[in-house]
This record gives sequence, structure tokens and C-alpha cells, in this order.
Amino acid sequence: MNKKVLNTLEYDKIVEQLAKLAGSDGGKKLCRSLTPMTDRDEILEAQRETSDALTHIMTQGPISFQGVTPIKESLKRLELGAPLSMRELLDISSLLACAGQTKHYFRKSLNENEETGDCLNERYQLLEPLAPLMQEIRRCIIAEDEMADDASAGLNQVRRKLKSTGDRIHEQLGVLLNSHRSMLQDAIITMRNGRYCLPVKAEYRSSFHGMLHDQSATGATLFIEPNSVVKLNNEIRELERLEQDEIDKVLADLSNQTAEQSFLVEQDHRILTELDFIFAKAMLAKQMKATKPRFPEERFIEIKQGRHPLIAADKVVPIDVHLGRDFSLLIVTGPNTGGKTVSLKTVGLFCLMGQAGLHIPAFDGSSLRIFHEVYADIGDEQSIEQSLSTFSSHMVNTVSILEQADENSLALFDELGAGTDPTEGAALATAILANLHKRHTLTMATTHYSELKLYALQTPDVENACCEFDVSTLRPTYRLLIGVPGKSNAFAISHKLGLSDDIIEDAKHHVASDATQFEDVLADLEQTRIRLEKELADASESRKEISRLRKELREKNDKIDNSKERILQNANEEAGRILAKAKDYADETIRKYTKWAESDAHIREMEAERTKLREQINSKQSHSLKPAKPKKASGLKAKDLFIGADVRILSLNSAGTVSTLPNDKGDLFVQAGLLRTKVNIRDLELIKQPKPEKNKTKNTGSGRIGMSKAATMHQEVNLIGMTVDQAMPVMEKYLDDAYLAHMTQVTVIHGRGTGALRTAVHNRLKKLKYVKSYRLGEFGEGDMGVTIVTFKS
Repeated sequence: MNKKVLNTLEYDKIVEQLAKLAGSDGGKKLCRSLTPMTDRDEILEAQRETSDALTHIMTQGPISFQGVTPIKESLKRLELGAPLSMRELLDISSLLACAGQTKHYFRKSLNENEETGDCLNERYQLLEPLAPLMQEIRRCIIAEDEMADDASAGLNQVRRKLKSTGDRIHEQLGVLLNSHRSMLQDAIITMRNGRYCLPVKAEYRSSFHGMLHDQSATGATLFIEPNSVVKLNNEIRELERLEQDEIDKVLADLSNQTAEQSFLVEQDHRILTELDFIFAKAMLAKQMKATKPRFPEERFIEIKQGRHPLIAADKVVPIDVHLGRDFSLLIVTGPNTGGKTVSLKTVGLFCLMGQAGLHIPAFDGSSLRIFHEVYADIGDEQSIEQSLSTFSSHMVNTVSILEQADENSLALFDELGAGTDPTEGAALATAILANLHKRHTLTMATTHYSELKLYALQTPDVENACCEFDVSTLRPTYRLLIGVPGKSNAFAISHKLGLSDDIIEDAKHHVASDATQFEDVLADLEQTRIRLEKELADASESRKEISRLRKELREKNDKIDNSKERILQNANEEAGRILAKAKDYADETIRKYTKWAESDAHIREMEAERTKLREQINSKQSHSLKPAKPKKASGLKAKDLFIGADVRILSLNSAGTVSTLPNDKGDLFVQAGLLRTKVNIRDLELIKQPKPEKNKTKNTGSGRIGMSKAATMHQEVNLIGMTVDQAMPVMEKYLDDAYLAHMTQVTVIHGRGTGALRTAVHNRLKKLKYVKSYRLGEFGEGDMGVTIVTFKS
């Protein structure tokens, strides 16, 4: 890809934004060297990397690569057998720490998603944190200029001797300070040339015995090392030499350990640098709210709601562009500052970003074509040094493009043919575009020439487009409209700005009749387009309203069907009860009448029984004619319920068992047979149970435990994200609590994954005595990702 177009389309600014998001020097270097690719497989792989990294960022947050410092020179020194400095070893330790954090970041993501990984998984698997080496370096080296006392036994011994000797020197010098106070300039102990001295007044030089090391600028103070501490100072110097020898030994040992792992250290550095670069691309996509583009085999461009990434988000206007499927040449017209150049740059920049593996700020599902070269002649490139006018400069670029462009190229022209005589410029522009069209070069050009609008209308595979302009407000809308040629609007704009009507009318007479008619046609097309867009918007709203009403009607019908089935079921049940009762009553009545028929003495009793039966029938009939009263809310409160309580769902007239306690809104789950449904506490009625006699039962400790557990127990336990060692204690405690709470059935959520956690759960359930049975979940219960456990009664 030619470098000139990267600058023309401001691709270099995108690269700089990308580099700022990288955390390491190596990552920034990769960002700045990023250029568009032409190999399809490489582009798709780079896009997958960006997409997978963005998924990690969205689910877990960003990851830092600040600890990835340059270590290339250090590794070269190790190859030559030279020891590393404390700073170099700390850099390697920081690199290994970053490798460990990155390893943990990916491992955590895999545990949460229960997947085998993505295209970044191979890099993650190759990372080797080398924790023992990192910990050993950090144990021995405190800072880049400080070695820990316990870095080695020899160093620890030398430093103890140094401290002891220093204490003895200070003790002796303290005695001299007190006994020779009058001879000293200040009562302090100082250092000169690495030896302890006292500041002695010059006049006492002969009286104070010792070695002179320095004097003050005025000569009034002499810094003398007393004879009594000369030997101790010599010991200090010797111990300091031994200390440095021990430090060198530690550094040499750490360097040898690092050299043994140099291949893995270098591999970690390379992988972390690549990941830093990939995650920088993902962070850029997140900031731009960008999406992964598609690269269809049909080789076309379709940008949906594309936003130029260098325009502020609150100012940019999204555009829709398609090119290469229905037509291969797009001519964009419209007024100045209307957005033509921005549209041109957006298309070119998106192609460069997509081929570089970057996501584009457009709606999901946008498509790009892979080009071997992108050419752009945009902007005023007038050159004073080369004595080139604007037209000449543009023509030099155009000639260069015509020499190289082919069917695998994208050509972008801004104001093609401008800067010279309009008639000649229009003719040249038409000929240039026709030449590129014959080569099947995908081309997009902006212009003010009406001749090019006519060329697009008359030529197959060529299309007009315009940037919309609102004449009433004299402002562009920046919308790109494909299929509609642009109108100059010069007369309308001049009129709005106050130009005299006489001048405007006179100007119209100077315009050729063909041009005037063409502008009138464009005006009619524009009015038709606006009217059709309004009608389309109204139709869209009507479709939405129809869809909403249809949905409401369907829901209403479903409710009616459900209510009808419930009413019929209740009616059938009630009818069955009435028939059974009537049969029993008829049998009893026949028996009585047979008995009374044997004697006339029971006529009075028979009449009384008949009257009683008629009164009952009348009572039932009058009751059935009364309208049913709506059921009132039960008035239950959350404190009246507990897990396992027997309740009746009023709206369903069905009994069930409380599975969960009510939330803030009063909603809870009730197990009604095989159905677990969510209801509100106002739709429940507590089924009273006979209280146990006090003299027959006692409130045992286990009963109180069961009640307290039941108040807080959930219907399931979630083990996803845990290892087997972590999950087993959690599951066993939950099952113990659930069994004590007298729950009959619970759900263990272990996910699908590799199946290791599921196998461990089943193996443990086999050994629990209070578990009656267990099974995998069915459709709607969680399938293979859950196990349903049933307790013994």
C-alpha cells in the first residue's frame, strides 16, 4: 500500500491513537508499524484477534501490559555470559509478573465462559510466568540500587560485621566528641573519602592526633580521622569490598538462572508484546464503538451508519454507502461544506482500517472489499517549490493513478477536473472516469459539473449520489443520498442571503436552457424523494403500530384460551362433585321411601323430607344465579411465609409449595406439581395445617435448625467458575442445609464445560446417604449444565 494515501486519508492519525493505547514500548512500536494487508487470510485472522480481545475487555475489563520492558540487550548479554545488573534483573522480574497476570486473566475468562478459548488461546497457552525465578529475583533485589540482606548467607554475614564495626567506630568517636569538645568546630561525625572523621579547629591541628583527609574552604576546619579509629575504618573498607563481592556473586547466580530460561523469557516478551498490540486494537474499537467488518467473496463495499473516526462523536453524521455490487462508479455532487469530501475519506479510511485488522466505527454487518492499492487525490496540493498550480498538482496525481490502477484498486477523486476551464475540466473528468470504468476500477469521485451528473444518468454501472442540503436553513444535513444527483442551489442560496431578485433573474437568462431544465428536473426529483421518504416513514410507523396491536391481540387471545380451559376444567370438576352428591342423596332417598311405603304412618315424614329437598334445590338455584364475587387478595405478609409452606394460588385455584421467599415487590416462586411458577404474594392463600399436640411432640434442636435454614435457603447452588476442590465443600454444605430445611428437591448448577465438574458432583452424590436420587436436567431445566437432586423423606 503506497504511503502517500496513508497520509492523505489520515490513516497515520488513527495509528497514533492506537499507539497511545499500548502499554509497552514493543506494543507501541507494533502499532506504529501497522499497515494495511492484502492477504485475505491474514486480514481475517487479524480481525478475529481484535474481536476476541474486545470480547475479553467487555466481559472482564482491560488488562495492563506496563511491565513489559525492553529486554533484548539483556538477553544478548546473557548469551555472552555477562552478568546482569539489578535494574536488568528487575525488568525481567516485571516481565514475568506481567506474564503471570496475563495467564490468570485468560484462565479466569475460560472458567467463566466454560469454553475452550478463542484465537488468542494459543498465545495464552505458550506463556510461562516462571514464578520461581521471578520470586527469587524479587527476594534478592529490593530496588535497582539495593540488594536484600538475606540475598545470600555470605552477604548477610558481611553486613552484620559492617554494622557491628560501624557501631564501634561511632562509640569511640562519641567518646572523643565529649572529651575534646573545645577542639571541635561542631559536635558531629562526618565522612571524608569513605572514612569517618571529626571536624577539628585548625589551631588544634598539632594537639589532635590523627590523619588529615580534608579541610573547609576557609581553612578554619580540618577533617581528621583519629588514630584510634584508623584500624576500624580500614576494616570498614575491607568489609565494603567483601560486600560488593557477595553482591556480584548473587547477581551472577541470578543471571545464570535467567540464562537457563532465556528462551522462555524471550518467548514471553514476544507474546506479551503481541497481546499488548492486539488489545490496543480492541481498546480503540471500544472507544470508537466500532464493529468487525465483513469481507464478502462478492467483493463489494456496504457501509452502514459509518462515522468518520476523527470527527467528534457529538458532531459526526453517520452515512450509508454501497459500492461495487450494483455499480462500480459513484459520482457525488452537492454544495461546498456539505460533506462530500468527508464521505470520500470515510470510505477510503474504512478500507485501510479494515485491511489493517482494525474494527470500523459503523453499524454491525458492514462489508468491505480487499484492495491491493488505494489511490486518493484529495485536497489542495498546490506546490510553489515545483511551480505547480492546483490543477497541475491534481493532474500529476491523476496521471500516476491512471498508470497503476486496475480491477483490484480503489480510486478516490475530490473535485475531479477542477481548477481549469469548466468545459474542458468536465470533459477531462468524464474521460478519466470512463477510462477507469473500463478497467473495472472501483471509483468514487466528487464534482460540481453537471456533465458528470448526465454521464452517470446515461451510463450503465455508474450511479449518482449527493450530500443533502436544506435550502430553507442554508445548512447541509451531511446525509449521503445514493441514486439522487445533487443540485447546486446557487440561485436559492443567493436569494436567501439577500441578493436582488433582478440580478438572480438576469443570471438565470445567462444559463443555457438545457442546464436550466436539468436543474428543474433535479428539483422535482428532490421534492419527490422528500415526499417518498415522508410516506415511507409514515408507513413504517403504521407497520409498527399494526405489529404492536397484533401482538396485543395475540396475547389477549392466549389469555382468553387459558382462562377458558381453566374455567371448563373447574366447571367439570364441580359438575362431577354435584353428580356424585346427587347420586348419594338419591340412593339414600330411595331407601327411605321404600321403608316408608310399607306403612301409612310415615306419610308425614315423607312430606317433610320432600319439602326439605325442594328447599335445598331452590337454594342452589338462587345461589347459581348470583354473579360470582371477585376473589379478594389474601392479605398475606412476607413474614407469614416460609420455604416449604403449603399455599393455594388463587388465580389458578391450584395448591403448591413455597420455593423462595418474596422479594421487595412481593414476587416469589411456588412449586405446583411439576410446574414452578412465579406469583405475587397477593395471589396466594395459606393452607392451614393442623397444629401438633404439645403433649405428643417436642420442638427439637434439629427442628429449630431446619426452620432457620428454610428461611434463607435457595432452590439451587451455582458452582460455575470453581475448581473441583473449591466446589465440593460448597456443594456439600448447601446439601446439608437443604436437607435440614426439609427441602425435597434442589438443583446443582455445574455448567457443561469439559464435564470434569459434573463428574465430580455425581461421584460425590453417590456417597451421600440422605440423597435418594439424582439426574441431569431436562429441556427447560438447564439440560446437561445442571443436576436435579432428590432427598430421602
